[in-house]
Amino acid sequence: MKKRIAILGSTGSIGTQALEVIEQNPDHFEVEVLTANNNVELLAEQAKRFKPNMIVVANECRHKLLSEILKDEPVKIFAGNDALEQVVQLDTVDLVLTAMVGYSGLLPTLKAIQAGKHIALANKETLVVAGEIITREANRNKVNIFPVDSEHSAIFQCLAGEHMNEIEKIYLTASGGPFRGFSQQQLEKVTTADALKHPNWDMGAKITIDSASMMNKGFEVIEAKWLFDLRPEQIDVVVHPQSIIHSIVQFRDGSMKAQMGLPDMKLPIQYAMNFPQRLPSGFKRFNFLDYPKLTFEQPDTKIFRNLALAFEALNQGGNLPCILNAANEVVVQAFLREKIRFVDMPGLIEESMQKVNFIKNPVLDDYIQTDKETRLLTASLIKQRN
Repeated sequence: MKKRIAILGSTGSIGTQALEVIEQNPDHFEVEVLTANNNVELLAEQAKRFKPNMIVVANECRHKLLSEILKDEPVKIFAGNDALEQVVQLDTVDLVLTAMVGYSGLLPTLKAIQAGKHIALANKETLVVAGEIITREANRNKVNIFPVDSEHSAIFQCLAGEHMNEIEKIYLTASGGPFRGFSQQQLEKVTTADALKHPNWDMGAKITIDSASMMNKGFEVIEAKWLFDLRPEQIDVVVHPQSIIHSIVQFRDGSMKAQMGLPDMKLPIQYAMNFPQRLPSGFKRFNFLDYPKLTFEQPDTKIFRNLALAFEALNQGGNLPCILNAANEVVVQAFLREKIRFVDMPGLIEESMQKVNFIKNPVLDDYIQTDKETRLLTASLIKQRN
């Protein structure tokens, strides 16, 4: 039987590539639900092409326009965050691909898990903000979380068949982004346009900025802790500019396994959606002769302080990763609007981490309140600088 997919964030980079995978494998997948935040024009095009049972636009102000565009289509149209949380619980959904950006993915993902839906997770902030709750609910509801991030997919693939063997350490690889090797003085001169030019990956604006600042890698460190039940000291980051080795597992006997391939997100998306079977694909193949050298470097956490802040949040736990994420979302938006400089972001995040009330054992309501409090504080700190 075909697997019926709900894609949360179908108009973003991951969502559009997931639809490409579905289109290339019509005997295996069909689209049941598509959702977007604002981009109703593209959402409408997708609805016409893939014929989902229903679609949701999170921004309720866009519902009227979406309904008008699709007035002749036999698709159910809903709007608002409550609708997002409801559609993932439908009996007709087999797998939920969470490709929303940021904190917004938390509650829909949690509702899907509580409804017993397996998750293909591309929204790393869900585990960054509330990893303990998400993993506990997944275990309670016997739900699998299949990682879509290329690095976590690599670890997941390396662990296939190794469930009896203890992990000694994992290495998450990082491209280093567009500013690898920059000095502090060079970073002070970078522009928003500079930061949006990633050397290897094609991603949305927010994730691209996170990659440039290495916060994306920091989030992946926290995410890895929950996905693979690791201690902080078992997680390391290595800069690998070619982005061919996507991550590495080291076992207790010293043996290491790595997953390799060209940087293409459709491969981990397809693997997550059809696990444990690998489907044939027309993806471009890696040629060793095209990459005679694969190099590795230590990340510079003094220059890229966001990575150090993420490790600090991981080590302290509680609601600190939630504070980290909320502050980062605010400063990234401010940087994209050119309200602050690239080098201002870590300092603002660190100040928020120091000032927002720390809760050692938070519950869901604590995370929701922490997110709101942090956003207000960080916005205030930015305003004071301008």
